[in-house]
Amino acid sequence: MTEVRPPQAASAALWERDEEVAAVDRAIGTLRADRSSSGSVLVFRGEAGLGKTALLAEARRMAEARGCTVWSARGGETLRSVPFNVLRQLLQPVLVSLMPEEAREYLGDWYDIAGPALGLTEPGERNADPQGVCDGLVAAVRRLARRDWPLVLVIDDAHWADQETLRWLAAFVERLDDLSVLVVVARRPGDVSGESARHLDAVATAADAPVATLSALTPDATARLTRATLGEHADAPFCREVWAVTGGNPYETVELLAKVQDSELEPVEAQAPELRALNRSARGSGLVARLEGLGIEATRFAWAAAILGTGISVGLVAKLATMSTEDAVRCAELLRSARILTEPDPAAAPTGDGDLEFVHPLIASAVYNSIPPALCTAMHGIAARVVTDSGLGAAMASRHLLQVHPDDDEELVEQLREAAREHLAVGAPDAARRCLERALLEPPRQESHARVLYELGCAILLTAPATTVDHLQSALAMPGLDGAERVDAVVRLSQALIHNDQLDDAVRTVEAEAARHEPGPSRLRLQAVQYMWEGIHAGEAGSPGRSERLAELASQCTGRDNSERALLILRGFDAMTHGENAEVVVELSDRALVNGRLAPGLGWTDTEWGLEILMMLASSYTYTDRLDRAESMFTDALRTYESAGWSGGHLALAHAFLGFNHRRRGRLREAEESLRESLRIADRVARGLPLYWSATCNLVDTLLARGHVEEAWEIAEQYGFAPPYPSTIVLPDPRSVRGRLLLAVGRTQDGVNELEAAEKAAATRGHHNPVMVPWALDLARALATQDPARAAQLATDARRRAERFGTDTAIGEALRCSAALETGQRAVRLLSQAVTYLEASPCQYEHAAARVEYGIAARSVAEIQRGLALARSCGADGLVAQAREVLETGRGLR
Repeated sequence: MTEVRPPQAASAALWERDEEVAAVDRAIGTLRADRSSSGSVLVFRGEAGLGKTALLAEARRMAEARGCTVWSARGGETLRSVPFNVLRQLLQPVLVSLMPEEAREYLGDWYDIAGPALGLTEPGERNADPQGVCDGLVAAVRRLARRDWPLVLVIDDAHWADQETLRWLAAFVERLDDLSVLVVVARRPGDVSGESARHLDAVATAADAPVATLSALTPDATARLTRATLGEHADAPFCREVWAVTGGNPYETVELLAKVQDSELEPVEAQAPELRALNRSARGSGLVARLEGLGIEATRFAWAAAILGTGISVGLVAKLATMSTEDAVRCAELLRSARILTEPDPAAAPTGDGDLEFVHPLIASAVYNSIPPALCTAMHGIAARVVTDSGLGAAMASRHLLQVHPDDDEELVEQLREAAREHLAVGAPDAARRCLERALLEPPRQESHARVLYELGCAILLTAPATTVDHLQSALAMPGLDGAERVDAVVRLSQALIHNDQLDDAVRTVEAEAARHEPGPSRLRLQAVQYMWEGIHAGEAGSPGRSERLAELASQCTGRDNSERALLILRGFDAMTHGENAEVVVELSDRALVNGRLAPGLGWTDTEWGLEILMMLASSYTYTDRLDRAESMFTDALRTYESAGWSGGHLALAHAFLGFNHRRRGRLREAEESLRESLRIADRVARGLPLYWSATCNLVDTLLARGHVEEAWEIAEQYGFAPPYPSTIVLPDPRSVRGRLLLAVGRTQDGVNELEAAEKAAATRGHHNPVMVPWALDLARALATQDPARAAQLATDARRRAERFGTDTAIGEALRCSAALETGQRAVRLLSQAVTYLEASPCQYEHAAARVEYGIAARSVAEIQRGLALARSCGADGLVAQAREVLETGRGLR
């Protein structure tokens, strides 16, 4: 085996690293060979001092020697709370080289979304969506990477990277199939938990080879390194003792050998006992003692440097350590001579604007941990002031504020609140949470305590609903939240309860608060929210007389403000679910608009009302055959969320409901595409949420309409589309869809049982709209042979409800069902009527199905061919196959 023999002792960590260096060499060769090739990931793992940093430095050297561009960054133990810290380091070379207009051009639509996280531009007025920011950063780096091919990204100490960077990294490495970039990551085992650990695991999963775990040097390699450093006269016992003292740790070996050289110790057996004392002075308490031996001023300088962690400059350290510039310069030189601090390697990971860095992270940790606790908190307080005074903002100062000892300081509370707002504005809610939780420890004064709890609850609304509930309930129990602010807190609490699957508690909370208010806008808003949560409840029956009370309240609304508009929407949705006349539903829905558009403050990204109310409005239009209006709303939602960078649950629902609308129109291919995208996004958010059910249910329904039964079953199995169902309404009705699926795969009795369960659930809620909850149509067909009398009664009831609702689609579908139970001319007449209604309907799939069925019943080639053409345009492959089979056999046709 060819031994790697670096010319300098400082490169000793590359001894016995042939396999790792060869892996890097192969990856660089593959990268440079073809610009269109897929990217790759290498992950190196090892304990502190085993040479991860040296290996990455060699990777950087090799890449640059072969004409690659290298971006590099390093995590820091005291910097994990700084959002996007490592990512900003990584992109510093390219960001510094770009003029603002060039950055905007390269980042395009993602500039306003990713720019604030990178420090390129100020954030917008709304809090950024974390998933949207992450996606924006992935897109931004992909665009920049194409410019700088062949590109190598090197990330050291990833276990200390901030959570926001790790989230980006995990998403980025998943999308290297069409991006030729090499990503090299080094980390320690352990040292990370929670979301950060999950992201690092995802990076390891994306690696092209198993994670390479670095091992200590062997005794033989340690001996050769000792002789290469001290001279060939180093005897075997001395070399064995070097290995025994250091355990083969490359970093400790290099440091120990440097101490041997400094002390002019002879490398012979007689001097071997001195090695242990020398080794202790290079780390831990020995390092601290050596530092103290340099004098109190040098020690203070080192402490101040450790507090800063990054961007270490003599001037900044002088301010923090309260010493003169002359003394600071002298201390810096002492610490450089003692191999504690050094000048940054210009080719290595950028560390900000500083001109010093610690020789090794182990030294930085040892120095930081040696600072007396009280002094450490005081120095962090001074550092926060220095950062703030330099104009870098509260968010940059917050990592120091987090370490300050609680002292009933209202000014610090306000600084932390401001930092939280800045973090939320760039899409870092976890950082905002830490700031607000720390503010509570101060603690805030009585007049602001409730507001801090409220802000904390809002910051973690979607990420920790159970904790949000506790914070908001505590806030509402305190003085300090009044008027509109209190109402907003109650609404947010109800949202948190919904996300925590406590729908009944959400309804009671809003109802109780509404009872505390006199008639007026606040009470009306709370009543609207109460009716909204009750309206989406899919469980047991709502409160007695709810629909009547809602109808009475809405009858007094003219749509003069958003509370009244919300009530009109809710009344229209309620009427739609109960199967009241569609014209009434449309009239109520139209009155909620302003000149045919959503009112200001009632938009898709407005947080006062949320998206549920708008989804109800658009769904009312969908089921009343006003599909153009519904499609316009869903398309607007999609466009709004994409432009705002909201790519989490909101975007998933927008895709789901747009797919739902495509399905209603008969655009089955487009529906499937939208719904698969919705499911992909929903899978990133969390399984089991209502948005997840919307995507899955609609996709299964669409695949059944396309005739792709096996694929529909696979989706249902893969994503758990089965009882128990969510407590909120899912459109279309999941029990009806699953019942139809079971019938389609031949599990007839199971399908009948599921449809009968849908019947009971619909009766409990009073949901009698035969299009929204179509269980009766499928159940009648399923029972046609085994219980024809019941099947006929179901078809009759469905037709009566359809005629009451009054849409062409509802009546046409009811007639199709009735025809399926008949034969001969009776069936032909019913199908002829169904075709007439469905031809006037915007639902082209149902029209195509009726045409084919009518053609077969009437034995008309022309009608079957018309149905076949419609089925092809819809993408209804099963219907196409049915029509073609009849046409090809031709028996009995005319």
